Amino acid sequence: LGIVVLFIGKQLNQVVPAFREFSIPEPVTGGLLMCILFTLIYAVTGVGVEFNLGARDVLLVYFFTTIGINASFSDLLGGGKPLVILLAATVVFMVLQNFTGIGVASALGLEPAVGLLGGTVSLIGGHGTSIAWAPVFAEKYGISGAAEIGIACATFGLVLASLMGGPIAKFLISRHDLKSEAEETLDIGVKQEDRGMDIHYMDVLDAILSIHICVIIGVLLDKALEAAGVQLPLFVSCLFAGIVMSNLRPKALPRITGTSWPSRTPAIALIADLSLGTFLAMSLMSMKLWELASLAGPLVLILGAQVLVAATFIVFVVFRLMGKNYEAAVVSAGFGGFSMGATPTAMANMSAVTKRYGACHEAFIIVPLVGAFFIDIANVIIIQQLLSWIG
Repeated sequence: LGIVVLFIGKQLNQVVPAFREFSIPEPVTGGLLMCILFTLIYAVTGVGVEFNLGARDVLLVYFFTTIGINASFSDLLGGGKPLVILLAATVVFMVLQNFTGIGVASALGLEPAVGLLGGTVSLIGGHGTSIAWAPVFAEKYGISGAAEIGIACATFGLVLASLMGGPIAKFLISRHDLKSEAEETLDIGVKQEDRGMDIHYMDVLDAILSIHICVIIGVLLDKALEAAGVQLPLFVSCLFAGIVMSNLRPKALPRITGTSWPSRTPAIALIADLSLGTFLAMSLMSMKLWELASLAGPLVLILGAQVLVAATFIVFVVFRLMGKNYEAAVVSAGFGGFSMGATPTAMANMSAVTKRYGACHEAFIIVPLVGAFFIDIANVIIIQQLLSWIG
């Protein structure tokens, strides 16, 4: 069904020029349409549709493994300074996001802790962080329904993040007349004007084999880190495994496939596009909006303020700090994704932009490293400090 929804999104983007013009990701248009449909079904019949999302989590691991396979040490070394700059900008934004939530909540006569739930706890942190911190907010700060508030903010934040990255990138690219300097294969999918791919059967088979090799290494790395007391999402370990295999594997090492390592090949780009697109379509179509309706009131004001702050920060801070070039515009689209949603949303935003305007390899390395690794560590520290301050 996730693939069907992805097809619906692709067809909608072909029929509605505005979706392509503003680089709205195809799985977002399809996923949101189905989410609204399921909400209407519940409103009329009282029947809620639920999904088994086990396959979705596997697709996320597939996707980030392809990103690692496409990475090169030269890109990572070149991305060292931009990575540090983006991380510093993100930490500043996280503090700003929390104070925005606290300020709006206080103005509405709510507890400041509610505003913090509408800050990095739910937006940058996502559903997992919201659920993990909910007992603390409920027990120590008396916030009834803390989990529901966090989940509601994370859900609506995901939708807003999916819709804001593309328009921001279009505005920046058009205003500054930016163009991609890379004429290489895209990291994800193909350009909008070139829907054809010349892929051999062996290319796809080799790509799948290579992905699975990296996933096995990633799982072993994840277990080793867990034993050492370091908790990382599995997809981050697989991302690192892909980077290691692409860059440290002996070039002369014979391969049973008889082909070279499939880094930055159309087959890898195809699997990345399918994995990310289906993952995001499944994520959005499975949202239960009817469970969040009762919390919509004050959260609309908090999230509205968060969108305005995020868009302003991206245009006037992130884009300028990252160099005011095409790459900076693509990174800005990604920042819009993880600042209000999650790292996969950031990648979908950047994928939609690059399909329209051209490749940008470095952005697909530094954005997931910041969005999926560093900010989780920073978020814990910031949340703890602000809780002690408002307490």
